[in-house]
Amino acid sequence: MTIQERIVSDVAIVSITGRVTLTEGTPEVDDALQRLVQQGHLRIVLDLAGVPYIDSTALGSLLRTHATVSRRGGAMKLLNVKGHVRELLELTRLLTVFEAFDSEADAIASVSATPPRPV
Repeated sequence: MTIQERIVSDVAIVSITGRVTLTEGTPEVDDALQRLVQQGHLRIVLDLAGVPYIDSTALGSLLRTHATVSRRGGAMKLLNVKGHVRELLELTRLLTVFEAFDSEADAIASVSATPPRPV
């Protein structure tokens, strides 16, 4: 599993490739997201195009980050949610919590529309 980060117009784009499960990647994804939040990045787009599988532990990690960012006035959006990951998010009704986009530009525009509050 790999994680790549880049900043576009003060939005942190986090691209993940590989399975994200309790034993394969959840700790690394959680660490990367928590580090970004601690650095003050409250606008996050999580690109899941390269993620073929995600488990409930990983979903819990994403929900925690989403809640933390939202409480601080920011936003976290999902990008390129496909296959098993989309099915799981639909089954758990988490697509009502996470806003998902197929276009990076649309995801960036959406997350940028949420101005962060000072902490």
